[in-house]
Amino acid sequence: MKLNRKLLIGVVGVAVVGWLIFGRGSPDKAARQANQPVPVTSVQVTARDVPLNLTGIGTIQAYNTVTIRARVDGELVNVAFREGQDVKKGDVLAQIDPRPYQAALDNALATLAKDQATLANAKRDLERYQNTAAKGYSSAQQLDTQGATAQSAAALVQADNATVENARVQLGYTTIVAPLDGVTGIRLVDQGNIVHASDATGLVVITQVQPISAIFTLPQDTLSKIVLARTKATLAVTALDSDGETELGQGALELIDNQIDPATGTIKLKAHFPNDQRTLWPGQFVNVRLQIGDVHDGLTVASRVIQRGPKGLFAYVIKPDNTVEARPVETGQEDRGQILVTKGLTAGDRVVLDGQLRLQPGAMVQPTDDKSASASGIDANGVATP
Repeated sequence: MKLNRKLLIGVVGVAVVGWLIFGRGSPDKAARQANQPVPVTSVQVTARDVPLNLTGIGTIQAYNTVTIRARVDGELVNVAFREGQDVKKGDVLAQIDPRPYQAALDNALATLAKDQATLANAKRDLERYQNTAAKGYSSAQQLDTQGATAQSAAALVQADNATVENARVQLGYTTIVAPLDGVTGIRLVDQGNIVHASDATGLVVITQVQPISAIFTLPQDTLSKIVLARTKATLAVTALDSDGETELGQGALELIDNQIDPATGTIKLKAHFPNDQRTLWPGQFVNVRLQIGDVHDGLTVASRVIQRGPKGLFAYVIKPDNTVEARPVETGQEDRGQILVTKGLTAGDRVVLDGQLRLQPGAMVQPTDDKSASASGIDANGVATP
């Protein structure tokens, strides 16, 4: 038993010595591994003009919206538009039975003709009384009475003219035309129905989509920047899809609302878009980018270049001897994966894009230039950013 115990102790001791020598490796091997350069991906910092943007969420609205309604009562005898059709100002949309209104116009014209004849006769009688009164054959009272009769006939003719004009207007309302260029929506009343001027629904809604508007909001803290930038130039606005990348249209800022919403602390703005390709549609939610200026020769890097440490933001800068320096930086806006560096880097610096987790200041690196993302504004998908 004692022999086996001594043998076991000896075997364990040999194993421990072997592990120390061969398992852990020699100090020289560990040192060589520590001095191995760390593979990293690098990009070069370049200077370019950087647009200063504010981003918000908005809703597309038709530039003008009109609900087409009947202005007279009657049977809808014809619907001349198709749902979703482009219409021009003045195009006929619908026809209400015009016969009752044509009859009213004819009656007004007849009454006018009768009263015009009465007026003409009254004027001739007035001339006769004027001649006879001058010679003493008729009294002054007869002359005054006939003058009043002529004036009354003239006023009646004037009223008849107004009645005729009103009848013409009512007849004109039986032909319903488009008041502006736009797109018709879903038909709200079918042909053959009786329509009234008091109907609330109308016949159809026309929306003007070329041009079109976007209503969006931004924090109230940005108002002073927007107002200042607007005094210098027209501000460009870009409408983007829900992904924040796909551009739907280019426009310009048209309006800053006259008050801030105290409930949300935001200011409402309105932008105008030509919408030539009709990529924007009323009711659509979009991301909106408002450019309020630019930075000449600004420095931008991919957002993942910037690291956060105990003392703040920094970036690993690759020195000529391929060692890295953790350089403190200050940043500005971040837009589409690119961040503006306002302090700490200079044009021409090579910075680490990927591989920072294995680095510490002074570490040796083996940099590989990245072709799909760079500090000059190429995103990870190889798409150039403005």
